Amino acid sequence: MSPARPLLTLVLGGARSGKSAFAARLAVASGLVPVYVATAEALDTEMASRIARHRRERGAHWLTIDAPRDLAGALATWATPDRFVVVDCLTLWLTNILTQGQDLPAARDQLLAALEGRRGAVALVSNEVGLGIVPLGELSRRFVDEAGLLHQAVAAIADRVVLMVAGRPLELGPA
Repeated sequence: MSPARPLLTLVLGGARSGKSAFAARLAVASGLVPVYVATAEALDTEMASRIARHRRERGAHWLTIDAPRDLAGALATWATPDRFVVVDCLTLWLTNILTQGQDLPAARDQLLAALEGRRGAVALVSNEVGLGIVPLGELSRRFVDEAGLLHQAVAAIADRVVLMVAGRPLELGPA
């Protein structure tokens, strides 16, 4: 990594492991303008409530960008030297791409290119879903496989990979 290149952090973990809070702390501690790129869509009342609660918890000093599918475009626009972008989360983005029938290899390549060409610091939050049992359904198995492959590809270009367990960060060393 060249000294001028902004930091890329991948934050993995299970549900309620502290991933989002950790990434938010990184953004705030940076002293840069914190930008939250949300990949969730309010498709039901429970998700709408979650989204509203998360916005309240972050506070008004955060700029929030909705990017359920065009994550590469959002990064190209918002990951600038004066900002610290938190993407929450890669697995919801992957779900959106898979369920909408979009070209996953093309979307993944665009995302990786945007991360490689980033102009600002980025923390990517993602659920580590490959630690459980093998799902029964075809789409669920594909999702787990694709999430694992996406995490490997992002980790290969990330400066830092953190696994969150019970609110505690575990730094993962180089491959």
